[in-house]
Amino acid sequence: MARPIWTGTLTFGLLNVPVSLMSGERKVDLHFRMLDSRDKSPIRFERVNAETGEEVPWKDIVKAFEYDKGNYVVVEEEDIKSAAPESHESVEVETFVDAAEIDIRYYEKPYILVPGKKAEKGYVLLRETLRDTGQVGIARVVIRTRQYLCAVMPQGDALVLMLLRYPQELVAPDEYKLPAGNTGDYRVTAKEKEMARKLIQSMRGDWNPEDYHDEFRERLQAIISKRIKAKGATARVEEPAHEREGEATNVVDFMALLQKSLGENKRTPAKKTAGKAGAKKAPAKKAAKKSPAKKATKKSATKKAAKKAPLRKAG
Repeated sequence: MARPIWTGTLTFGLLNVPVSLMSGERKVDLHFRMLDSRDKSPIRFERVNAETGEEVPWKDIVKAFEYDKGNYVVVEEEDIKSAAPESHESVEVETFVDAAEIDIRYYEKPYILVPGKKAEKGYVLLRETLRDTGQVGIARVVIRTRQYLCAVMPQGDALVLMLLRYPQELVAPDEYKLPAGNTGDYRVTAKEKEMARKLIQSMRGDWNPEDYHDEFRERLQAIISKRIKAKGATARVEEPAHEREGEATNVVDFMALLQKSLGENKRTPAKKTAGKAGAKKAPAKKAAKKSPAKKATKKSATKKAAKKAPLRKAG
């Protein structure tokens, strides 16, 4: 059973939905180890000083930024820690946008949000509302030590969290020499366009990802398996320990919270430039200040929901 990257909350308005952030991809690459061809011993790469050729111990290694060819500025660990976001297990939606507005080049990596125990109602409420309105939630999330921009969107029964690239990470197409102008400028005739259209129509099919495989990896895997069997080698697979499901309560008056979120209108939709590096990190600080709620009975939970804070996952 897969382990969650973290367990925390998905927040929109005044509603908090306990969730676990799970990986949405599976690495299937074949990894190789370099050996000495003479005796098949593993090759070890050492850290050596470029000037003296002597090995450098870890304690004497520092990080540096090369701001010019051959010129470096040392960056201390304290500098890196001060720039890192305050770690918190939260996906706080800042605004909602039309799904069609997001250029496909911004999508980078998928994760799956899994609802906590008794948190299904809030999860389904957000999922179906996003589906009905054609909207996606734009949020920020901290994974390990880095803060990412992300989009929360429905897919089947799931809420998928898709990491987004920042604008400065994309290369504008106009930086390359591309064939602009009318088709006539390139002597493309109407008959050629019609024939191309008919060809595309004749090759049309339904998108079925199961029809496609990494054929190179499969063939190479077959070769490796054959050699393992020929040498009488054995492979041992160890199953990871099962992760205990976190308990959470979700006895919440959703109508009251939705009404309060709309009435107070405390959240100002993020500007379209929110994805830029210079955007302020208010949501991260806000989430860091919140303290997790302790496990409560149904009666006390209902009172808390009516006042202010939605329930969170129990410690």
